[in-house]
Amino acid sequence: MFAEIYSFPFSSIWAILNVLGVVLGVVYILLHPREPRGMLAWILTFLLLPILGVVLFFLLSEPKRNRARRRLARQRRGLNPELEQTLDSFRRIHALELKERGFSPSLRKFVELATRINDRRPPTGANSVEIYHNRGAESWQALLDAVAEATHHVHLEYFIFRADTSGRELANLLMKKAEEGVSCRLLLDHLGSWDLPSSFVDRLRRAGVKVAWFMPVLPWKGPHWRVHFNFRNHRKIVVIDGQITFTGSQNIADEYFRADTPSGPWIDTHLCLTGPAVYELQETFIEDWYCATAEDIFAEQHFPSLGTTGEQTRGQIVQVIPSGPDSDTGIMHHLLLAAISAAEFSVVIATPYFVPDQAMVLTLEAAALRGVRVRLLLPEKSDHRLALWAGRSYYRQLTESGVEVYEMSPAFLHSKVVAIDQLWGMVGSANMDQRSFRLNFEITTILYESTCLLKLERCLADLMDQARHATASSCGIGQRLKMGVARLVSPMY
Repeated sequence: MFAEIYSFPFSSIWAILNVLGVVLGVVYILLHPREPRGMLAWILTFLLLPILGVVLFFLLSEPKRNRARRRLARQRRGLNPELEQTLDSFRRIHALELKERGFSPSLRKFVELATRINDRRPPTGANSVEIYHNRGAESWQALLDAVAEATHHVHLEYFIFRADTSGRELANLLMKKAEEGVSCRLLLDHLGSWDLPSSFVDRLRRAGVKVAWFMPVLPWKGPHWRVHFNFRNHRKIVVIDGQITFTGSQNIADEYFRADTPSGPWIDTHLCLTGPAVYELQETFIEDWYCATAEDIFAEQHFPSLGTTGEQTRGQIVQVIPSGPDSDTGIMHHLLLAAISAAEFSVVIATPYFVPDQAMVLTLEAAALRGVRVRLLLPEKSDHRLALWAGRSYYRQLTESGVEVYEMSPAFLHSKVVAIDQLWGMVGSANMDQRSFRLNFEITTILYESTCLLKLERCLADLMDQARHATASSCGIGQRLKMGVARLVSPMY
């Protein structure tokens, strides 16, 4: 009998497993529809690599990540219903007072869309905004000064944190504040900060700084023992004492702040905010921290002076938009398509990585053909060459429709800014690519009817005056081959 069992051909077993893998993978894809080309690409992968293809799908696509993330978010929101109710009441008051103040007709519908798609979190007034555009040294000093003055807590969330001069300076300050009794928490994306030495992290923890990894690649680095590759936390958030926050496009590394680095300083756009918008960024950090550590810090002490009276509509109107794969709606994709479609005379987009989908390309073309002046400011050189060449593959199609494309050099443009009709704009962590639209956790700040936004748009216009007006007419066969290959593999990065 044993001889008969062992004589059963293993090739048949392998063939059966291959067939089962293909069938299960295809059935799952058909039961969970997505973009047709993506569905077809995965089905072809299953057919070519039956077992490996299914494994790659569940590692890279992580289909259960959305549900798991939403479940954890619901659990967090149920831990302190009284505080949740207070925050909701605070938002309703702002919504009513801003409605009385009124927006211009061209903004009203967009504000309604942004609020509905943002878990019904409306814009807030009475904010103060400082924009640090191409002022890396100043924003760095402002961050250090704010952390040094902290008395209760410092919450930091970053995609990249390096153990270079800047990273060590901030780490030393955090350790000093922790020794003084200030609660310091540092949430890092595990893949983005992969090269951060363990000794560096251990030193922070020994000094009392709490360090956690978001969606770790190594399962023992997180509380849930899961492996995550594809969905990354690209947010940049600092909240200090629940009263001041920094957010935008700057990570913690020398190239963002120091002129003495080989490639720096990069051209970035970062914000310093005070006012009610701080609470929205604080809540985003707390939810991310809970999902990464299962530690509940959703408490009144992290939301000081939640006032419900007074003049709430003076000052800068700000709306904070967290986005990511935990939402069935592509929040940033929806907002950008709606904003560009509604533009009346001007669209300015600055982004370091431009890899749009067909819907975005058609929307930009349609706006230009309607007579809207559409300008794209992109880097001439990039730290991700595939993304650079993939973006250039769209130049001919866009410029023939009237879109103006500018490439900035020699400094690397890392700002992520959108400005529409000089009425409102976005500053945040999201790039103009599919990873930011669908795979990364991003944070974006919308500024409405902002005088400081006008200054920012003028700064971008000055950069365009210095930049090269890019066209596709001079591309040779070699460059076109590079662009074609880069666009072909763009869904992989």
